Amino acid sequence: MANEHSELAAAASLLIDQMEGEQGDRHEIWLRLQTILQQLRATGMPLPDDLVRMEQELEEEFGRDAG
Repeated sequence: MANEHSELAAAASLLIDQMEGEQGDRHEIWLRLQTILQQLRATGMPLPDDLVRMEQELEEEFGRDAG
């Protein structure tokens, strides 16, 4: 379980680096972030506040684009 959490944390860290560097497609980053947070939620692990905020911001951004 700890190893899975470490892997998810590393993946989340990579996403943050990509967002800060404006690398990659923001929509793809949002989808991957959702996957990581879903996995954390499924394991009952606490969610990092910065990632939750990022998820909400991207959701608002892409929700506007869809509507």
